[in-house]
Amino acid sequence: MTQIVYINGEFVAREKATVSVFDRGYLFGDGVYEVIPVIRSALVDKASAMQRLDRSLAAVDMAWPCARAACLPILEQLRSLNNIEEGLIYLQVTRGVADRDFAYPLDTATTFFAFTSSKKIIENPLLESGVEVVSVADLRWKRRDIKSISLLAQCMAKQQAMSLGAFEAWLVEDNLVTEGASSSAFIVKDNTIITRELSSAILPGIRRMMIISLADQYDIKLLERPFSLEEACAADEAFLSSAGNLILPVVAVDGHRIGSGRPGPITLHLRKLYVDMLLREAADAAH
Repeated sequence: MTQIVYINGEFVAREKATVSVFDRGYLFGDGVYEVIPVIRSALVDKASAMQRLDRSLAAVDMAWPCARAACLPILEQLRSLNNIEEGLIYLQVTRGVADRDFAYPLDTATTFFAFTSSKKIIENPLLESGVEVVSVADLRWKRRDIKSISLLAQCMAKQQAMSLGAFEAWLVEDNLVTEGASSSAFIVKDNTIITRELSSAILPGIRRMMIISLADQYDIKLLERPFSLEEACAADEAFLSSAGNLILPVVAVDGHRIGSGRPGPITLHLRKLYVDMLLREAADAAH
């Protein structure tokens, strides 16, 4: 089956989708993006994704590429055309095509691109074993709260992690963990979840937000504060969160076993709560 993508108002076969070499996304990385999970043929956490996209666009003075209310129907149609039952929808908006100049061009139409991918999210094959992470120096720019398509530093960190046999890189600045290269970072100590507070130093992760909400709803202790590598290595449990992994146990940091070296009970309980919530959202969308 030919994959269908969306580009500037059209649904086309992926091999026919083109963007100008003068697009500012290509020349400068001048754009923002979002990733939305699909579970049981339904887009989930979608309202939060639209809110964060709105925030990112405003932060870089970029217009919506379509009427805001039209965005989700476009993505729903794209999912249907590709018959995605479980996976992800990626969308990005760039400032569009213009002669190369650092300053923003005037009255340039944005470029809106989206595609789908299939992935096991609920029955993640890594869930049983957990994953390992390694620490990497955080060399990114200072506006990490914007979901920018300029991801070279994150790609370098992820590649460094993979070359060491790890699943993810935890980025470290002043000996404090900021977040993962493509995820939010959490540890658990004495039955308390710890994750860094929001600021321009980290992305306001949607899964992070949902975890905080679930912890409050189910009386699970949670603190928003920085934690060090030493704290992470001495933690009882650790986990990461992202659109494609939801909540995934971390069983080792820099080769140091975390707790028992197996996925921890608080992590697994929290993941079940979150999965159940998303399944309810998917069921509601089906009616």
